[in-house]
Amino acid sequence: MSTDPHAADVPGHADAVAHHATDDHGDEHGHDDHGHGEEPLGPLDVRAWGAAILGLAVGLVTAACFVIATNAA
Repeated sequence: MSTDPHAADVPGHADAVAHHATDDHGDEHGHDDHGHGEEPLGPLDVRAWGAAILGLAVGLVTAACFVIATNAA
């Protein structure tokens, strides 16, 4: 027996309440239950993506140095 009071309140379950129905798209409440926003995406953050790519490159160089240093010749 589950101690969760909402265990029977899952989508698709026979006892699910109406706002948890599997065909509910959240239109009647003025918002989208599935998290699809109405606003467009913002601009691309070039500095953040550049830092991520630089970090990935530095990590790959570091891994390559470990491989070269531990390679039995």
